[in-house]
Amino acid sequence: MASEHDIIVVDDHPLFRRGVIQLLKMDPSFNVVAEAGDFEAAMVAVRERDPDIVLLDLNMKHTSGVEILTAIKTFDPSIRVIMLTVSDSPSDLLQCFQNGADGYLLKDQEPEQILEDIQKAAKGQTVLSASMNQALAECLREESFSKERRVSELTEREKSVLKLIAQGKTNKEIGKALEISDGTVKVHVKHVLHKPSFRSRVEAAVWAKEQKNL
Repeated sequence: MASEHDIIVVDDHPLFRRGVIQLLKMDPSFNVVAEAGDFEAAMVAVRERDPDIVLLDLNMKHTSGVEILTAIKTFDPSIRVIMLTVSDSPSDLLQCFQNGADGYLLKDQEPEQILEDIQKAAKGQTVLSASMNQALAECLREESFSKERRVSELTEREKSVLKLIAQGKTNKEIGKALEISDGTVKVHVKHVLHKPSFRSRVEAAVWAKEQKNL
């Protein structure tokens, strides 16, 4: 079976990297094309291997995970970056999503759950450890009023897209539900994120779930 998703694992602990790589081998659609333990090695791998997904540690000894995240998204915003970390700090969580992370998973999850979440991410979903949902909601609540005001600028179709994002739907699933093309979905998603200044699909989804009148 041909590999469908090229992955780079970035973590400064070689033993942990090896464990993650072994976990990924359980899914034949995953192909680990490189591993790295610092900023320079990570960016060389990203530029040379053009991955679909990067699994990225947040707090490394000589490297800032957020710095790598920002560099990856600047190089190619389509690369999905999933933070894989021990930090359950709400501020770390929010900072990662503000800088474009596509997921935030805790290392203390069961390996099977981590693999399942990475599989979801590969399909275009944004993933978040269940224990971090409340933390993210609390962080975003402070910005809720201004977001609510700006969301009122969305068209009815864009609001429909936002509701589907909140349900965890991928772009393809949104297109099917609304009977519109993938290209049109991408335009609507761009507007949904830009007008209210959402920094990621996760921020938009969590905010929308908190609203009763959307």
